[in-house]
Amino acid sequence: MLDLLKAGGADDPAIGAPDRPFLSYRRLSELVEATVGTLNRLGIGRGDRVAIVLPNGPEMATAFVAVAAGASAAPLNPAYRAEELEFYLGDLGAKALILDEVGHEAAERVAAKLGIPVLRLSARPDAPAGAFTLSGEPVGEAARPGLSGEGDEALVLHTSGTTSRPKIVPLSLGNLAASARHIRSSLALAPGDRCLNVMPLFHIHGLIAAVLSSLSAGASVTCTPGFNALKFFQWLDDAAPSWYTAVPTMHQAILARAPRNLDSVARAELRFIRSSSSSLPPQVMAELEKTFDCPVIEAYGMTEASHQMTSNLLPPGARKAGSVGPAAGPEVAVLSPDGEVLAAGEIGEICIRGPNVTSGYENNDKANAEAFAHGWFHTGDQGRIDADGFLFLTGRLKEIINRGGEKISPREVDEVLMDHPAVAQVVCFAMPHDKLGEEVAAAIVLREGAKAGEHEIRAFAATRLADFKVPRKLVFLDEIPKGATGKLQRIGLADKLGLGKGGAS
Repeated sequence: MLDLLKAGGADDPAIGAPDRPFLSYRRLSELVEATVGTLNRLGIGRGDRVAIVLPNGPEMATAFVAVAAGASAAPLNPAYRAEELEFYLGDLGAKALILDEVGHEAAERVAAKLGIPVLRLSARPDAPAGAFTLSGEPVGEAARPGLSGEGDEALVLHTSGTTSRPKIVPLSLGNLAASARHIRSSLALAPGDRCLNVMPLFHIHGLIAAVLSSLSAGASVTCTPGFNALKFFQWLDDAAPSWYTAVPTMHQAILARAPRNLDSVARAELRFIRSSSSSLPPQVMAELEKTFDCPVIEAYGMTEASHQMTSNLLPPGARKAGSVGPAAGPEVAVLSPDGEVLAAGEIGEICIRGPNVTSGYENNDKANAEAFAHGWFHTGDQGRIDADGFLFLTGRLKEIINRGGEKISPREVDEVLMDHPAVAQVVCFAMPHDKLGEEVAAAIVLREGAKAGEHEIRAFAATRLADFKVPRKLVFLDEIPKGATGKLQRIGLADKLGLGKGGAS
């Protein structure tokens, strides 16, 4: 980790926050060494897991970097309730838990129940962003003290678990460094770049794409308290970033408020905007590029790949709307069910292999046998690669709608409905059906002040889609349910909206 931080000049800004001075690369490196020393004195070393439950912000970023340098960082969503924290802390086998001085009632209660020592992170209000000290009671002797090497576990996260029990994904320091290097290269990041991070820092996207890739380039990152559409334009003015990265729902919220913040938009000097973690509708990409007068780079990532797998290209390279770009780090291929690499244009499962990919799920032989079959990691996503090497996602295999034997990609339906002038946001999903097994449904948020009914939108879809793909049920909402990272969630949406087994016929 200290080698990675050598990209920055000693006095150059590394980590910042709104209304706070930057932490320099020298101070960040000193913080990393001091934190690893403290952890070692408290009995925590390489391979030991340290859960982190902190608010989004610069201390969360520096705690991740410092812990990953000499132990294994396990960031958890501070919005989790006691029952969720008990599952994750127990499943991880955490040796300690880091909390700030404000504390976290549910986490402290669960830690006491499980016998997990709490380490207290203290940050002075007059100190640079991200500076902290760590204190706590010793938990024994550190079996493996010192700084982690490339093969040591540095970050551990759980999969989202939308269809099954969440799986533990251990990532080595080498995995993280490779992914940071891949992102730095694909975005041509340089010391003068300034990232505005609005992503949660308990998730791979914010940790690697925003924080670690910036640090590996000697650039700076301003860490906000989390995404807030009302504050975004003020942050844009104050931080003067050269780029930001976000999920599509965040981009859409920014666009919705852009007309009220035209001065900030005009002042912005963004070199590019990045989008990842779920599919960016081509309409949103076009509107972002028009609004901010800069390229929008859509990338494709997942936890098991330490985030990035493919990325569209900066100018003068191509950006293909609807594509997540060519391979940007690991090797990427589309495989048939029997493990054969398919030709350009053929649809199959997207598979990867490379230095950023996890070596396997923890204590899950069945999942590993399936995920690593044929010498590739199987992403569970379906897609095709065109003649230029650009990957197009056609859907998540588990999200493909099976309507009486007809297979429908919900993403295809999304993109058609997004072309309706009254539609601001849409997510298509499977709804149970007594005779067909599944039927096509869609949740829709209309643009502010726009009006459109179910009949009008279905008639519009019927001009662009085969009849069996046209949603039979439309649900109009003020807001579509999202996951903790802002992703729209298809799986389980029918039940959430009362369209489960008893809700459709």
